[in-house]
Amino acid sequence: MSVIAADTLAPDFTLKTGDGGDFTQENLRGQGSVLVFYPFAFSPVCTDQLQLYEPLLEDLAARRIRLYGVSCDATWSQAAFKEKLGVSSEQLSDFEPKGAASAAFGVLHPGGFSQRALVITGADGVVRWSYEAASPGELPGPDLLAQGVVAAFGDGPAA
Repeated sequence: MSVIAADTLAPDFTLKTGDGGDFTQENLRGQGSVLVFYPFAFSPVCTDQLQLYEPLLEDLAARRIRLYGVSCDATWSQAAFKEKLGVSSEQLSDFEPKGAASAAFGVLHPGGFSQRALVITGADGVVRWSYEAASPGELPGPDLLAQGVVAAFGDGPAA
């Protein structure tokens, strides 16, 4: 399985927000979205990745793009992870049923966790750009994320 391709409608999925609410395909509509799939809260590469993306959030917001972290961790682990890192990006849990959304996006690792991947959707919920790391230990840096946003939307706001 490989990451969902560009020009594909985001699949039906349900993730849990930090307050226990549902986050679904409908939440991707009306804005650009970056889904950052990562393997585990508190693992070294994941910690670096989300902290490296934090300085990009203001520019993304100005372009009407939101960034979300997605892992198979429970919401409590994600909340502690977010607080410990001091990051502001919302974390979405793919814990129950474990890995179902990751599988729908083509990034469920055979080990039962999210493979490291980036999926960018437009305001219409269609995938505009995607990337899957060769291994869970590979860090897609902020330059790659910025390149993906430009590939997805050009230099303007998400539409």
